[in-house]
Amino acid sequence: MLNMNEGSRQDTVALMAELGRKARAAARPLAIATAERKHAALVAMAEAITRREQEILDANALDMANGEEAGLSSAMLDRLKLNAQRIRAIADGIRAIAELRDPVGDVIAEWDRPNGLHIERVRTPLGVVGVIYESRPNVTADAGALCLKAGNAVILRGGSDSLNSSGAIHACLVEGLKAAGLPQDAIQLVPVSDRAAVGEMLKGLGGSIDVIIPRGGRSLVERVQSEARVPVFAHLEGICHLYVDRSANLDMAVKLAVNAKMRRTGICGAAETLLVDRAVASTHLVPVLEALRDAGCTIRADDEVRAAFPDAEPATEQDWRTEYLDAIISAKLVDGVAGAIGHIETYSSHHTEAIVAEDAAAVEKFFNEIDSAILLHNASTQFADGGEFGMGAEIGIATGKMHARGPVGVEQLTSFKYRVRGSGQVRS
Repeated sequence: MLNMNEGSRQDTVALMAELGRKARAAARPLAIATAERKHAALVAMAEAITRREQEILDANALDMANGEEAGLSSAMLDRLKLNAQRIRAIADGIRAIAELRDPVGDVIAEWDRPNGLHIERVRTPLGVVGVIYESRPNVTADAGALCLKAGNAVILRGGSDSLNSSGAIHACLVEGLKAAGLPQDAIQLVPVSDRAAVGEMLKGLGGSIDVIIPRGGRSLVERVQSEARVPVFAHLEGICHLYVDRSANLDMAVKLAVNAKMRRTGICGAAETLLVDRAVASTHLVPVLEALRDAGCTIRADDEVRAAFPDAEPATEQDWRTEYLDAIISAKLVDGVAGAIGHIETYSSHHTEAIVAEDAAAVEKFFNEIDSAILLHNASTQFADGGEFGMGAEIGIATGKMHARGPVGVEQLTSFKYRVRGSGQVRS
């Protein structure tokens, strides 16, 4: 006879198998749905989000209360929290996705062979996407809408701390699918917090899931990459760097450093390490650090920086490898752009790096020699976001070497097939 834990796990396994079957059944009609029908569904989703704002806020209040009681960090609570402005942003993000050009059926490339064959490479949906995420309830909307636009069914497994918020948002997505006459099982939310659900998704649900996208902390992503039996689009963490070159405009450097670190400290695009060219230590270092300190940021630095800025705390080797997701930044002097590149390639998670410089040669060297998914010149690292890239939204930032790298938007959620047109050719 099964004990309660075994029975609960068995129930979860059965539930996940059913979600997989439903998603696979919905994937084919969704893959051939017209652009007009998908657009109508997305518009209806955005309208439902706006209309049911109070329901979503009420659900989020429950999650916030539970999170505070559970002792979630301030960064995690910030990720979890919704307000009227953030809900409007969710609805606006869905509308922006609706207005994107439908990628399904796009001819990526085409060419003719000497034998007269005409070959086309054409975008197609991936099939069924599994998204596993923590805290951020907006991911429910972003992932659901992006997958729909790309013609994919999706199974969403949000964190237990955001279950109520995600459920309220998911109800709006289903309302949009229904209004447009699309399969309501095309966007599914795992309704239980049982961690066994993640394990079942990583196994692929009997071949139902074609790709997994994790969005969360290091432990989650490491588990996904270790256990997944299907392809994964992922990044472990966002150890992002801001480098102030000797040619940098000081006022710009100050402004960008404060924004890159302090605008929202809990996002993966927040700067975690400040690198300053040793050649301008006497002019640029202290003003930048003072601005960060005055904005409420704790600074951890090497001995050389602390000699010029005694308010800094001592940095350890681990600080260069840490994604703080908090009002903390590590700071170090380097020997020019080559020194910055060396540090970044040693410690970066290959997410996002920025250079503040007026010297075009330094910028090109930075861009050419750093292998990170996103590189910025004279702009805040907080622009590492699919919405800011004009993608409407994103499921996450992928730092691997697969075709999806950087913000994972609509185009990255497609694969391709070849169409070959002939006139009776046979191969000799």
